[in-house]
Amino acid sequence: MKYIVLGLGHFGRSLAVHLTEQGHEVIAVDKSLILVEQLKDKITHTVCMDTTDREAMTSLPLKDSNAVIVAIGEDEGASLLTTALLKQLQVQRIIGRVVSELQKTVLQAMQIDEYIMPEEEAAERLAMRLDNADIIDSFKVSDRYSIVETRVPDKYVGMSLKEANLTNVYKVIVLTTVKSYEKAVKGKMVQYKEASGIASSDTILGDDDLLVLFGELSDIKRLIQKAG
Repeated sequence: MKYIVLGLGHFGRSLAVHLTEQGHEVIAVDKSLILVEQLKDKITHTVCMDTTDREAMTSLPLKDSNAVIVAIGEDEGASLLTTALLKQLQVQRIIGRVVSELQKTVLQAMQIDEYIMPEEEAAERLAMRLDNADIIDSFKVSDRYSIVETRVPDKYVGMSLKEANLTNVYKVIVLTTVKSYEKAVKGKMVQYKEASGIASSDTILGDDDLLVLFGELSDIKRLIQKAG
């Protein structure tokens, strides 16, 4: 797939590099020549350009891209002007980065349906982990549903998923189990995680396994609290 990432701050840079590493064609754009030069070997294509300049932007293959991500964070004005320009140029899929509620409101008014709030999402994940020490990681799928990674409750260690019957008892679905292990890399112990694939009724819950659960957060918390 082909993606265009506009803005190479911390978030945009990380996104563009990850997408490139996953095998996608990425065109990353920033007005800072220094940033563009620094990242030219890590991203498929890097371009130095003012994203609010209509003539310059029309030189990009906007309509051939699967998505254009406006990753500009610090300069909200430039972010909104860039997004408005993309709308004028009739780009089909625009994903906007949001750094404030006001900016989110403006994007909604511009009929931008896809937006991301990376700082807020990171804060949400941390808040959830602090709220419950047994939650390793999490993210919202919708207002009601979340995916949560947690330790296997003591009560269910050694059981199969069929025996544990978590879906019927707690209204949650086990997507997979994850094994966590350490491996020596260049003399240092590095923590790794490996998913076991899609969970089945025969999946056995091990002592050191992690569960990846899907459901309403209240139901997931009920499972953790009652079965821990």
